[in-house]
Amino acid sequence: MIRWLIVVFLALILFNGLMPWLQKLGFGRLPGDFRFHLFGREWFIPLTTTLLLSGLASLVSKLI
Repeated sequence: MIRWLIVVFLALILFNGLMPWLQKLGFGRLPGDFRFHLFGREWFIPLTTTLLLSGLASLVSKLI
């Protein structure tokens, strides 16, 4: 269980660091990605982008 928490935490840090580069490629603006303002902050929920990147990572892992 601890391993999965560490993996998820590291994936979130990696995703957050790569977000400006991914936005240039069009990720984060797909249908199903939600961006809204609440309590004076901008919140971003990238549902479609997460599914697409997960599928891509799965495909790469099967090829390797």
